[in-house]
Amino acid sequence: MGQSLHRRSHYLGGKPQQSLLNVGIAYLLWCAGLVGFCGLQRFYVSQPITGLLYLITFGFCGIGQFIDLFLIPSLVEQRNTYLERRYLTNLQIRYLAAQEEAELNSSSTTPMQRLLQAAKEQGGVLSEAQVALYTGFNAKQVEELLFEAQRLGYATVFNDPETGAVRYRFDV
Repeated sequence: MGQSLHRRSHYLGGKPQQSLLNVGIAYLLWCAGLVGFCGLQRFYVSQPITGLLYLITFGFCGIGQFIDLFLIPSLVEQRNTYLERRYLTNLQIRYLAAQEEAELNSSSTTPMQRLLQAAKEQGGVLSEAQVALYTGFNAKQVEELLFEAQRLGYATVFNDPETGAVRYRFDV
């Protein structure tokens, strides 16, 4: 049992986890059945339905309670395995989210730089839809970015001579 607990605490990042169940506590709860409170060990291992059945039937007249005397280690192990998996899944999700955020933060290009790069690739002329496509911004953000580009003198607004659509000419 000690080796299993050590393996778990190392497996979960080297920190003892409060959420892991203890076989000794499960046996103490089992002992409550000797004075009429049967099934508490089942509540402890997150099996409330069988715990309630044991409670109202006095552990199936003591038979289920007696069987649990031998099942407690495996019940605790099953619950701890479930808790470990849930903990590791949450840890993995947090790690992936942090990694994604770090990638976004490490991107050294600003939205204005992405806009200018897109304009360069498109021959210096962009529509609002193209800006949205290249930057991933919504319409309001695109409008603000293009306004800033005009304010800085990076772009001028004109109408396409063939279609009359609004275009932005960049000096790149």
